[in-house]
Amino acid sequence: MAWLLFTAIVGSTIVLAYVVWRKWIAPWHEIETLVRQVGRGEQPRTFLVAGGREAERVGAALESILTRQRTLDRQLADYRSGQKAVFAAMQDGLLVVDGERRIALLNRTFTHWFGVPENSLGAPLIETVRDPAIERLVDLTFQKREAVQREITIAERHLQMNGVPLGNKNGELNGAVILFHDITELKRLDEMRRDFVANVSHELRTPLSILRGYIETLLDSGQTSRDELRRILSVMERHSKRLGLLLDDLLRLAKLESADPNLELSSVRLDELCLNVARDWEKKLAAHNLRVLVDLAPGLPAVDADAPRLQEVLYNLLDNAVKYSPRGGEIRLRVEPRGEEIALSVTDNGIGISKEDLPRIFERFYRAEKSRGGDNGGTGLGLAIVKHIAQLHGGRVEAESEPGKGTTIRVILPAPL
Repeated sequence: MAWLLFTAIVGSTIVLAYVVWRKWIAPWHEIETLVRQVGRGEQPRTFLVAGGREAERVGAALESILTRQRTLDRQLADYRSGQKAVFAAMQDGLLVVDGERRIALLNRTFTHWFGVPENSLGAPLIETVRDPAIERLVDLTFQKREAVQREITIAERHLQMNGVPLGNKNGELNGAVILFHDITELKRLDEMRRDFVANVSHELRTPLSILRGYIETLLDSGQTSRDELRRILSVMERHSKRLGLLLDDLLRLAKLESADPNLELSSVRLDELCLNVARDWEKKLAAHNLRVLVDLAPGLPAVDADAPRLQEVLYNLLDNAVKYSPRGGEIRLRVEPRGEEIALSVTDNGIGISKEDLPRIFERFYRAEKSRGGDNGGTGLGLAIVKHIAQLHGGRVEAESEPGKGTTIRVILPAPL
């Protein structure tokens, strides 16, 4: 009887042990395998775990965790891709350093400007960007704990640096963001504005001073001979006309630069326009012992343009060519197709323009005095007007010249579609 009781107890224990092992112990080997696979981001063959409901719940939870992890990974990848695209598209340079002055982030514009490798993340700033101005700005940003602004010049490029500190909730600084904005064009425009004001003042001061001087002479002089009076009035008339021309050109240029230049577009035949302008200039050219050659490519299409404005372009270009051509010289007026564009040019065989002056001849009041012979009666605005008229027609201007061999000014217009 005792033996039977003992056998029953042992049997029950074995059955209970098997049930416990089957329900609670055996599934955890499978669960452990699932956890390792989920931790590595792998996709298990199945999440079904043999055993009780608890094991099944654990398997379902692991499946849910893997699904959410992959969703977060995709979202993070999309975010990083978008962030990278934004940084790559930024025209400004971006640099982010951590609290230890190591590079935490940079974009392509910054690496291009400063010659820094794109794989410089984590590198010390002072060893990677060898520019003391940037190091000083970072130090100042950390010291002041506020936005700091400075300017820097690299390779003829003017940059505005803006440093902003990065802090956590406890007010501790853990980095800084430095933004680099290219202000080269703004500097150039500001310089042009200052030059323009100075040049306008100079251009107005000279004739006004002469006029005032002669007026004072007439007022102070008790008696002036008729011949002297005629000479004085002739000089005053010449300078008053110069003032009038200057003001007319200034007003014309201001109108061209306005929001509504009032172009009156029509179908314009450039060959007919050039021939008509050449006929208009025959007497003036003959007076300077110059001849004009009109070189027109065959089959030129009509262009949509403002005919009076294009005529003004040719007048200004011919006027320049006449001023700087030697007597007995030749001026060539040419129109030729250039793919999807049409080139209209005026070439002289005059004294030419130096390589240093050539890029600036379309600026207002700019004169290449050393190569072009100083004051010649012009206002210094002719080529600036030509440039603006070309731009209003969707075109551009070009210039070629060599001292002693002449100059070509070219207006490029879009060909009709």
